[in-house]
Amino acid sequence: MHKDATRGRTEVSAPEPTMSHAGAPVGGLLVLVDPVARRLDGESVRIAKDVLCAGATAKVSLPDSPEEFARALARRGHRRLVIVGDDRALLRAVTLMHRSRDLAGETLSLIPVGPAHSLALAGSLGVPLSAVMAARAALDGVVQARDLLVDDSDGVVLGGLRIPPPVRKQVPPVRSYRSLLRMLLPSPPGAGGPHAVHRLRVEADGAVLADVDHPVQDVAVVTREPGGPAEVVVRLVGCAALTVRAATVTVSGADFRYRADHAAVTGPLRRRTWTLRPGAWSLTVPR
Repeated sequence: MHKDATRGRTEVSAPEPTMSHAGAPVGGLLVLVDPVARRLDGESVRIAKDVLCAGATAKVSLPDSPEEFARALARRGHRRLVIVGDDRALLRAVTLMHRSRDLAGETLSLIPVGPAHSLALAGSLGVPLSAVMAARAALDGVVQARDLLVDDSDGVVLGGLRIPPPVRKQVPPVRSYRSLLRMLLPSPPGAGGPHAVHRLRVEADGAVLADVDHPVQDVAVVTREPGGPAEVVVRLVGCAALTVRAATVTVSGADFRYRADHAAVTGPLRRRTWTLRPGAWSLTVPR
């Protein structure tokens, strides 16, 4: 073990083993440990490192910042990448590799470490939430091709996204005759509750699913079976949910926000297009 003082990370190597069933390259593994994972659950990180280093030639990198994370990723060489961290760490790695145009042909593994709410994407992708089981899958699992949604700002979505109902702004109470009337008189249809509605145009493969003249409650886009079209669900006010399959989805209209892969909310936006890239990246999962 040695400390790289210039970049603030520790790197560990293990002896050369037999190649794993998951297809570990000749260069072995780059185990990239997210700093949040080290801070929140150092024991799970240690267990994951022990299992990986016992089963493969592994270089363990402990970046202290997003910039060091990106540098370590860019210098991985021919090593297969193993991310130790939560959904955001995986999303960060895939985004960086997509933008550097070296995601195709690469295989990633994830050792989920973090609170349960930060691992929802990992679970949906079939990754075990146990550090030991996930590390074993990284060594001896199977490689599964996964689809990717790429937006027109070069952002990526691994699992799915949702445009939730907009939250109606709460107006402070005013002691006046008019405010009293508003409390006493019934609200008009569709105006009740804490949520407002969207005025959006939603298109799937060029077909219009909703337009600005019909209020929209929410929109969801989810990648399903690898290689198949994405599932698009549009909920219109007063109508049953409309579900279609499509490779391209465009949403436009009044300001809207969306949440992708359980990450931070993006927006406000007036237009965004997502395009499905079948089999754009690969992930190891248990046999």
